[in-house]
Amino acid sequence: MKRLTTILLICLSVQVLWAKKIVVKMATLAPEGTEWHGILVDLGQQWKAATDGEVRLRIYPGGVVGDEPDMIRKMRIGQIHGAAITNEGMTELNPYFSAFYMPMLYQSYDEVDFVRARLNNDLISVTEKNGFKILTMVDVGWAYWFTTKPVYTPKDLKETKIFIWAGDYQSTKLYENHGYQPVPLAMTDVLSGLQTGLINSLGFNPMYALSQQIFGIADNMLDMKWGNLTAAIVIDMRTWKRIKPDHQKAMLRIAQNIGNKFQEKNRHETDKAVEVMKQYGLKVNTPTVEQVEEWKELIKQMYPDIRGTLIDEKAFDKLMEIKKEMESR
Repeated sequence: MKRLTTILLICLSVQVLWAKKIVVKMATLAPEGTEWHGILVDLGQQWKAATDGEVRLRIYPGGVVGDEPDMIRKMRIGQIHGAAITNEGMTELNPYFSAFYMPMLYQSYDEVDFVRARLNNDLISVTEKNGFKILTMVDVGWAYWFTTKPVYTPKDLKETKIFIWAGDYQSTKLYENHGYQPVPLAMTDVLSGLQTGLINSLGFNPMYALSQQIFGIADNMLDMKWGNLTAAIVIDMRTWKRIKPDHQKAMLRIAQNIGNKFQEKNRHETDKAVEVMKQYGLKVNTPTVEQVEEWKELIKQMYPDIRGTLIDEKAFDKLMEIKKEMESR
């Protein structure tokens, strides 16, 4: 009888816990009104409907809670519960995301999909092991060099002051070791950094450069795919486990559907953003074949330094295996 009473009390406690409305506080650098912010608004509306109002999403856009490392720290101490972050933040949760830092490896979406498919289990399982649930994972477009003066070669880039995420000591050291001038800044300080001349070059996605009017100062773009930006929407496992299992399934399905639709559309939006910026003064500079080879040679020279610093050793070795497989197709 005592055992039965205990079981009933446990069941009642679980039901009471699940009956409480859960407000998921989610942060992002995406400015309010942008399409990236819009997918979170859509996510919150669909979650609310699918859970009969039991789960609600409260969004903190535009970096109001800080940069991505700040978001990670605040999720860990429970001040916020989730975030929509790029691989800059995701790498702090799972070192395998550092594989997406490899410059010039990805030149087509087919290659992005190939690498992500091969790393998928590590990306998901290691993140969960570290206390976070990936709700959806997407790429947010190509990164190009935006600069205040034309840049065509690695030598040209050495003459610039390069934006680096604040706290990214590995990238800072890597660039310094190869003769470049990295300047660590919070993402929220990029525009003021450009305005004051503290930085004058940055590897950014055109859609973000457009939405933040960065191209108004860094009005030169090198037409060469430097990298592909991967992003994810994550929630901490403590919050996730408070949600009813059937609501979890619905929320995960909604997030993945929204992510897939966003990615499918977003993959065709970069060119449109570039065309809009060109109308307002952006100069798109196309490198020669020989100049592109200079960049490729630079990356090869950096491999020994990239492994174990910019990219986690295990992730780097696995990425090199995937690269061989990809090239042999």
